[in-house]
Amino acid sequence: MEQPPTQLFELYEADFKVLLSNIKDKLDGNGKDLPGEQKKAALRKVEIALDEADDIISQLEIEIQGIPASIRSQYTTRLRQAKTELTRYRKASKESHTQLARFDLLGGSKTRAGLPTSDDPYGEGSDRTRLLAGTNTLDDGTRRLTDSTRIALETETQGADILRGLRGQREQIENARDTLHGADISIDRSSSRIQTMIRQANKQRYIYILIGLFFAVLVGLILYFKLSR
Repeated sequence: MEQPPTQLFELYEADFKVLLSNIKDKLDGNGKDLPGEQKKAALRKVEIALDEADDIISQLEIEIQGIPASIRSQYTTRLRQAKTELTRYRKASKESHTQLARFDLLGGSKTRAGLPTSDDPYGEGSDRTRLLAGTNTLDDGTRRLTDSTRIALETETQGADILRGLRGQREQIENARDTLHGADISIDRSSSRIQTMIRQANKQRYIYILIGLFFAVLVGLILYFKLSR
């Protein structure tokens, strides 16, 4: 049974909505008030989910090309809304990274009581500690941004290669379909010609049979008249 042209689009869209739900939970739900390291881990998972959502957007852009023009506009609107949602959550993720970095820079590593520990004679709330923590946070953020940029570029390159490959395969399929269509037309024409030739052959055979019968009757009549005399 042939699948409807919108089935894959809707399946990808459903996966996209599940990813956005998980992202929303980590940014605005249960993950919003997590402590430092757990918050960082949650944000890393958000970045991975955002990349997966971006891949799904690319798949939606491919699938929408195969949807009939009569209903494509509503799916184009849904694709545009999905892109808007993805952009909004990317912005929210970036803001969460910024807030976490600012929190660490301004003394987020303090104990709940704000008192120094035995490992830090200057106290975690001192300028020296905050400066070191801020420097480490900035370095860590720079590394993460560099890694994210590299991954994004690699993903973009791979996505472009995949899209080019899919376009090439689609062109091959369309060419094969056109070739098969042409072959069907040629077969229909050949079949029609063969049927015409068969009819003509049968017609000629009947004519030969009638001519043979005519001559047989004629010879019989000639013999009859000669013998009767």
